[in-house]
Amino acid sequence: MNALDMAIRARTPAPGGIVHADHGVQFTSWVFTQKIRSAGLLPSLGTVGDGLDNAMMESFWSSMQIELLNRKKWRTRIELANAIFEYIEVFYNRRRRHSALSYATPHEYDLAHTPQPISA
Repeated sequence: MNALDMAIRARTPAPGGIVHADHGVQFTSWVFTQKIRSAGLLPSLGTVGDGLDNAMMESFWSSMQIELLNRKKWRTRIELANAIFEYIEVFYNRRRRHSALSYATPHEYDLAHTPQPISA
């Protein structure tokens, strides 16, 4: 829930955006789906065992496993949590190249496709 709250606050997604998740108990909980819907977003949950509906997230988890988690032993959960946050928010979203986005990072893509307020 904390990650979802942070993502919604940071990106202020337009209504109708899709939140990709799998059938894990945390993602199918009433609280999680209500939070998604109250933000005007849609949950993306395919059928159980259907790997193609969640391919983008599976690719992300694979990248994080290879690029971060397999490279070091973590001493504490807090150290690991901080490293994961840094990987996602600083490296993956802002600097890592994503071929599906014509080599724009998710952060760059959001900036380019988010209407900017008009100032007087």
